[in-house]
Amino acid sequence: MAPPPPLLRRRRGEQPPDPALDDTELIEAREQLGQGRWTRVRSLLARTGDDWDRRGHRLLVLAAPKGTLAWAKDWLIAEPESADAAALLACAETQAALLGKGCPDRARQSCRKAAGLVPEDPTPWLAQLLLARHLGTEDEVTQLYDQVRLRHPDHHHAHHLIIARLAERRPDIGQDPLHEVYDFAAWAAEQAPADSPLAVLPVIAHAERYRALAVAGQIPAEPELSGHWSGRRARQAMKAAFDWWLEWEREDHPRSRVDLNYLAHAKFCEGRHAEAAALFHRIGPHRTAAPWSYPDRDPYQAFRAARGVVLGDA
Repeated sequence: MAPPPPLLRRRRGEQPPDPALDDTELIEAREQLGQGRWTRVRSLLARTGDDWDRRGHRLLVLAAPKGTLAWAKDWLIAEPESADAAALLACAETQAALLGKGCPDRARQSCRKAAGLVPEDPTPWLAQLLLARHLGTEDEVTQLYDQVRLRHPDHHHAHHLIIARLAERRPDIGQDPLHEVYDFAAWAAEQAPADSPLAVLPVIAHAERYRALAVAGQIPAEPELSGHWSGRRARQAMKAAFDWWLEWEREDHPRSRVDLNYLAHAKFCEGRHAEAAALFHRIGPHRTAAPWSYPDRDPYQAFRAARGVVLGDA
């Protein structure tokens, strides 16, 4: 396998973003699972219950390490009726398939089995949506999104996945403010409760469309030169999302740091450095790869550079 281009190489001593974010219980359970001790994971998932956003977040993070697939199989052999073991195996099969180290059909089969054990759980459908977002057809993506939303209408991760896929449609038309991804994000935000973090979806849509257009060569890759953040619709979306954050900040949401990274990126690209500074303070050490990596940047260097500009700590 060829080495990555220099822009994407990680500096010595640099730690990649932790997808567990600020979930210390999840980090501890993942460490135990890495040693083959899945009882901590069993307890964690039992406590998570039907908090579907948190359950999906935790299962996908636990499923990511390469050793999880084997440990999930062992757990399922020991407890063949365990819905949590089946869900973890389904997510691990999905992660392996996305890396090209597993079979997509086997992952789908595992997801269907897990879904049958707990029909109300959107997580097996979320795993299939994650797979379809990269490997599936448009119809498949839409159908799986509908299945997740049927079980949890405000599912955070599912909305991010569908927006990322929608943003990639028709990149040749350039910066069309009427593109369907913006309409969908606005609709989903309006449908959600007032305190829902889905209020930030228009910002997510803007960042994902920027990625798609930059990859297609329709706009400059440098955010400050692209003009993508200076339009009227963009400014309205950024202001509305920032105002929502000031009023409703959802520190209790398992993926809140994801939204904060997108919002800080947007405010930095917009040139609103005072507002970006407040967001960087909230993010703390919990940076995420997206959207700092867009379209082909080193996310660590992009995050550090932006933070240095607005906080003066470069």
